[in-house]
This record gives sequence, structure tokens and C-alpha cells, in this order.
Amino acid sequence: MKNLRTEIIKYAKMLNTKKLSALRSGNISARYKEGFLITPSGAKYSSLKNKDIVFVSFNGKFDEKKGIPSSEWRFHQDIYLNRIDAKAIVHAHSNYATAISTHSKGIPAFHYMVAMAGGNDIKCAKYATYGTRELSRNILKALKNRSACLIGNHGQIAFSKDLAKAFELAEEVENLSNQYINALKIGKPKILSSKEMNKVLSKAKNYKRG
Repeated sequence: MKNLRTEIIKYAKMLNTKKLSALRSGNISARYKEGFLITPSGAKYSSLKNKDIVFVSFNGKFDEKKGIPSSEWRFHQDIYLNRIDAKAIVHAHSNYATAISTHSKGIPAFHYMVAMAGGNDIKCAKYATYGTRELSRNILKALKNRSACLIGNHGQIAFSKDLAKAFELAEEVENLSNQYINALKIGKPKILSSKEMNKVLSKAKNYKRG
């Protein structure tokens, strides 16, 4: 568990250094035994120690004496309970993804790399107060058949089979968000057809970065 805690801290710090989230915003978790390990509430990532990473059981219990988990631990819990393919989760308040989310818009298939999130678009979960079960329900709906989504007036979330891949997906969502915003500045971008995106999705199953 020590190595997993260390890895969570590594990627939590990268939220800041890669400019995916400023200061204390966002959170990171990883599935562990009958629960998950998650970054604590209100702590600066630069000062995190292994002992600060909080274990939360799948039934939502944690030892307050050992720390308080991120206020958004509930949607991490619900994703792990509902998506067995989720082994690690990255939630970020990244600039471009957040900007799009404030319009309650997702990202259509303006670029084939949208398929990296698992579908022919990236959906935007309906806004709800952070830390609530309502928000969890909205996120789960937007994540149906997908591994990433935007969160209305909030940011983005991505999951994968490990922290490295989840973080990379979050970076990809932010990159696509940036490109989509720039495309809209020129006019209405061409959207790839469902037929084409289905081809891409089939190829993406075996996609690996060089």
C-alpha cells in the first residue's frame, strides 16, 4: 500500500505541475482492497505525505483520526462500485474542460481522439453541488460506456486501469477541450460521422502511444 500511496501523491503533485488543477483543487484516488485510497480534504499537494492519503471503504467508512478524505469522495466511491473497469480516478478543474463545462456542453467528434474517452463524444454531467450523491448520479450517467466526462460548471473526471493511464486520459481531455474551443473561434467545426467514429473506436481498443 505504501507504493500506491506514493503514486497517488506523485500524480496529485502533477495536477499542479501539469497545470490540470491549481492549488488544492481536484482529487485523485486508486482502488485498494475493499475500498479506495484518496487524496485528503483541503491539503496542498506539494506537502502531502503517505500518511495523509485516506482509505475509504466501499461502504463509505473511514477513520477520521487518520484524516478526512476529499469532500468529493462520494463520486469516487460510486464510480468504483458501478464500474469494475475503474482502478484509478483523476478529477481535475482544468482550464479548458471547465470552460466548456460552464456551458453545459460536451465535446462532439470534431477530432477522432475523442474516442480515447470510449465513445463518439465526451459528455457533460449535469451540475449538482459538489460532494453530493446527486452529482455522483449525474457523473455516472455521463460516464455510461465512457471513461471520461466533463462535469457541469465544475471540471472533468477520467478513470482507467491505473493512475498513469487515468492521468494521461485527463490530459487528453484537456487537450481536446483546448482544441475544440479554438475550433469554435473559427466557426462550426466539421463533426465526424458515427460510422467513422465506430471505425476509430474499434481501432482505439488496441491503441498505444509511442
